[in-house]
Amino acid sequence: MTEIIHTSLAFVVAIAVLVAVHEYGHFTMARRLGIKVEKFSIGFGPALFSWRSRDQEVLYVIAAIPLGGYVKMLGENPDEQTDETQDQLSDEDKARAFNNQPVWKRAAVAVAGPGYNFLFAIIIYMVVGWIGQLVLPPVIGDVAPASMAEQAGLHVGERVVSVGGSPVHSWQQLEEKLKQHVGSTVTLELSQDGSIIKRQLRLPAQKKDPLLMNVADQVAGFSPGLIIHIDEVMADSAAQRFGLRKGDIIKQINGWPVSNIRQFITRVKANAGQPVTMVIQRGQTLMTLNVIPSPDQKKQGRLGVRLASQSLYDSEEYRMGLFEGVQYGFARTWEMTVMTLGVFGKMVTSAIPADNLGGPIAIAQLAGKTADMGLVYFLGFMALISVNLGVLNLLPVPILDGGLLLYLGMEKLRGKPLSPKFLEITQMMGLVLIVSLMMFAFYNDLSR
Repeated sequence: MTEIIHTSLAFVVAIAVLVAVHEYGHFTMARRLGIKVEKFSIGFGPALFSWRSRDQEVLYVIAAIPLGGYVKMLGENPDEQTDETQDQLSDEDKARAFNNQPVWKRAAVAVAGPGYNFLFAIIIYMVVGWIGQLVLPPVIGDVAPASMAEQAGLHVGERVVSVGGSPVHSWQQLEEKLKQHVGSTVTLELSQDGSIIKRQLRLPAQKKDPLLMNVADQVAGFSPGLIIHIDEVMADSAAQRFGLRKGDIIKQINGWPVSNIRQFITRVKANAGQPVTMVIQRGQTLMTLNVIPSPDQKKQGRLGVRLASQSLYDSEEYRMGLFEGVQYGFARTWEMTVMTLGVFGKMVTSAIPADNLGGPIAIAQLAGKTADMGLVYFLGFMALISVNLGVLNLLPVPILDGGLLLYLGMEKLRGKPLSPKFLEITQMMGLVLIVSLMMFAFYNDLSR
């Protein structure tokens, strides 16, 4: 129960802040351009708190359901744009109504919401860079035999300094840079014993999208080197029958060094009902055990253990200077924007399966996990979601900001406003599309 409350609280805080940032962008731009704002709400449903602005024009609301928000401007909705409704307005209100503003003003209001999301992400990434974070160093801990990494001359203990000319300071950065070069050859700069050497690493094209892969390990064949140990042994399992215990460190399987969990599971699956020889470390003692994985319903081998891993190398604190942090804020936001657009595009073309789409449960779980890890990680999570909100809202879908920009472009080409009936029908279609997408994402969450 405590974990659920903690996760829910982290989720509510993150969503409330990000929605407030987005809507405040619309709000401030509208007010500065002289457009009449009637309501500014964080959340939906019944109002928990409400108050008026000093000029009594704007009603501020904190609502009960903190999963969204909105800014209500005079003349914004299609039903307010009919001749009958317009005739009932005073001359002052007509002049300040949203639908009576020039195209550039309405476009500025539409862009301001996503723009504030991107600005928020930039600032948060700057702060993260200045605060500093613990990162897994980009030091090679394992090189697979006959791999691309071995052919390129990479060795255990070397530290990757740059990928394709871009500096890297963590394994995460290294992985992100490698994803950009799958299907080509990239130059790595490596450091060992104070000297810098360059290696040409070939990354063959893959059937699976690189965004869904661990490129360093699965394509190039090198990893940070992980210590794989048994975290739990299931009752009546093959592992229990053949003497494996919680805390055993797995060193080898059938003569192959074990450097990551995926690699170990693959070899176990391939040996259903067949004896495998495992070298384990128990305390300070090395032991050899012969174990026979039990076949499951798919005739794949299973030991009945839960595995855990820890890095071969200790984490390092990486803290940026003032100007480096500013540069990182802009660069990181741009990288996340490009990646988000790429993921959306690949989902549309089915290059990435749609079941990778996460909904509110997935976001809540991630919010809880990052909050557990510390402030820096929670801030990084919020920056990532803020970028996603910015990109999502700029998509040319009615009811989104991008849909409004599409309407404005059509109006500019026609030389006259679109009919309220057309706006009402297309916005309803957009609403159905967005709700369907949310339901599908929610279904994915439950399926997981």
